[in-house]
Amino acid sequence: MSIDKKNVAPPGALDNDKSAAVAAPDAARVASLQAAGLWRTEPPTLPAPREATAPAHRRRAKKVPFGFRRAPSPPSPVHRRLIETGSEISLSPAARILYQHSAFTQVGLPYRDPGASVCEWDREQGRVALKISAGEARDPKTNRWLKLGIPFGPKARLILAYLNGEALRSGSPVIEVEDSLTAFVKRIGLSGHGRDIRVVKDQLARLFAAQIRMAISLGEDHARQVNAHIVAGFELWFAKNERQRVLWPTAVQLSLDYFESLQRHAVPLDERAVAALSHSAMGLDIYAWLAQRLHRVDPHRPQFIPWTALKDQFGQGYSRLRAFRAAFLVVLKAVTTQYPSAALEIDRRGLTLRNSAPPVARRLVAPGSRAPSVAAIARPS
Repeated sequence: MSIDKKNVAPPGALDNDKSAAVAAPDAARVASLQAAGLWRTEPPTLPAPREATAPAHRRRAKKVPFGFRRAPSPPSPVHRRLIETGSEISLSPAARILYQHSAFTQVGLPYRDPGASVCEWDREQGRVALKISAGEARDPKTNRWLKLGIPFGPKARLILAYLNGEALRSGSPVIEVEDSLTAFVKRIGLSGHGRDIRVVKDQLARLFAAQIRMAISLGEDHARQVNAHIVAGFELWFAKNERQRVLWPTAVQLSLDYFESLQRHAVPLDERAVAALSHSAMGLDIYAWLAQRLHRVDPHRPQFIPWTALKDQFGQGYSRLRAFRAAFLVVLKAVTTQYPSAALEIDRRGLTLRNSAPPVARRLVAPGSRAPSVAAIARPS
């Protein structure tokens, strides 16, 4: 049977006819909609991308092409200060020295405010025990005695280190403070704003009024205890001049018992490192502890300290060992930037201390003080 090729439709012709048949009604419907004003000839407005309308904290970060790294965020003021000060410390010796009593390097003040209802604070580490009782001060306006609370936080530690340094440099328990409280606040690494001045005044008043008891165990049936006020007397006069600066024209006097004990048990600290760590009470405690501990380690016998012992000494407010360990490692990293010569090893079991040079060379130490030793701390005067 033969096929007439002239009468055969070309491939796709039937499909085109169907498309035309379908398209025709659509065109008619579009025309009717346009006549009724229900058809929009302009393109529809698309919604804004989700990244542009969502809040900044919910926007998805753009993917970085493979082989490229995302630009690092700028360092915070605290990190920038740690980096700059650490570089300076590694290149030059300490120009100014602060001091901390060796007892406060083993048992520290509270990290945070214990609260107005807490009148006593006690800590014990090794052979050293510390007990602080909140004191009172008389308000001249109401003629009543006010409870001042327990000294706490980094500000109290900074004030104490500054007063210790001034007393040992002058060789006298009477400290001639600078003529401006704002300048004094800046000297210990704070901003000098009104809030910092009020905090310094509050912490100094707490140190002034608090009763400090330090006990050192010398054996099974022998102990030495010192009861003293750190600051024997001071006066704050808040008169303002034309520039609205707060003046502090009076002197501060350390108690004689504390001053004599400080002369025997002072731990020298680099003022630059103390200022760089002024944001962290734990950081200041760890730095002072390493400053009095590392140079006394036997060069041939490193000292190992388990995590449980570290938590007992520095873990105020941490109930879980894992949480304390994470926080301690972050703070220790910052401390080692300010103590480049510190030789430490960290593992899952704890911290290993190796003999290291102190942060302040012995030739730079004030004549009225000397680096403490275990025997000196335990020896009765």
